[in-house]
Amino acid sequence: MARFDRISVIVLDSFGIGALPDADEYGDEGANTLEHIIEAAGLEVPNLARLGLCRLTPLLSAVEVVGAWGRMAEKSAGKDTITGHWEMTGVITYERFPVYPDGFPAGVIQAFEKAIGRGVLGNYPASGTVIIEELGEEHERTGKPIVYTSADSVFQIAAHERVVPVVQLYEFCEKARKILQGPHGVARVIARPFVGAKGAYSRTGRRKDFALPPPKPTILDLLKAKNYEVIGIGKVLDVFSGRGITKGIHTEDNHEGMREILQEIRREWEGLLFANLTDFDSKFGHRRNPAGYRNALQDFDRFLPNILEELHERDLLIITADHGNDPIAPGSDHTREYVPLLVYTPMIKETRLGTRKTFGDIGATIAKNFGIHIDIGDDFLDTIVRRLGSQ
Repeated sequence: MARFDRISVIVLDSFGIGALPDADEYGDEGANTLEHIIEAAGLEVPNLARLGLCRLTPLLSAVEVVGAWGRMAEKSAGKDTITGHWEMTGVITYERFPVYPDGFPAGVIQAFEKAIGRGVLGNYPASGTVIIEELGEEHERTGKPIVYTSADSVFQIAAHERVVPVVQLYEFCEKARKILQGPHGVARVIARPFVGAKGAYSRTGRRKDFALPPPKPTILDLLKAKNYEVIGIGKVLDVFSGRGITKGIHTEDNHEGMREILQEIRREWEGLLFANLTDFDSKFGHRRNPAGYRNALQDFDRFLPNILEELHERDLLIITADHGNDPIAPGSDHTREYVPLLVYTPMIKETRLGTRKTFGDIGATIAKNFGIHIDIGDDFLDTIVRRLGSQ
């Protein structure tokens, strides 16, 4: 019998808490998303602090803690959304996904142009907002979509919604996904629709990710097979290519994501809720905006009591991240960092979970709770249960 009827995992996308020992291999020595935000902009997150975040940095004032806390190291090669989420659910990625610092090879671009029946603009690494401003006017004039990448393993396609309707843009992405396999199997093809006019372009909330499917079953697949609900909120549905999800909810921003999390927790179900709040990464980490990142964290912290108040004794909440994105680091790439592990259930006493060797400890904990086996990770379920005030 499951100890907890429901486990909810909330991923604060890119909320790293310090460089991993191998960060130098990724050019990320000294990265620390949390502490650099505090140093640059200050941070007031009393609710996250009470769940244990204050134990993970000396830069937050110590308070009485009412949760279990620790940190996790990524075992997979990389520092990407895909590797982080997959590892949490039982899949280790041993080889990094390909990246294209000089743009995509001519053969890839030619195959894509043939598939969509038109040429493309761009094909170089860039910030999405910058390249849209650079090439948006030409795109509107010619109808050619804008293709670009970043330090991540992504093939991004931007198009004005008036020039290329969103449904057609998704079709372009599906064609790109079929081309980008094997040695050019990028982690994600991303649709980036935008609106507006020159000098005032803005990306819309109809972004969609077309990810490679996990190479083997994840904890999501295994839970679904046992007839548990698996609710994916935010880009989780896309990250897992729809696999293992019984209810997928796309969201436009963190605020909508938080509202959807609360709405789902208020209804009755058994299984797993897996949510990603992406604004921290997409709007503030990549754009190197520590003040904006701080504001987003504080917004989440103010909302968090609404979630905690709805939890029952047979609910377990896990708050974590999938990688870092230090807004003070040079460039605009993710950063190779530890991530926080904050775990809460009503009646729990403060509990140290230490440094976990893999994000897979989350998947192992979920698996043990629901009587499922996965072959990576060490669960912390018994540690949590032993620290409950009442059994």
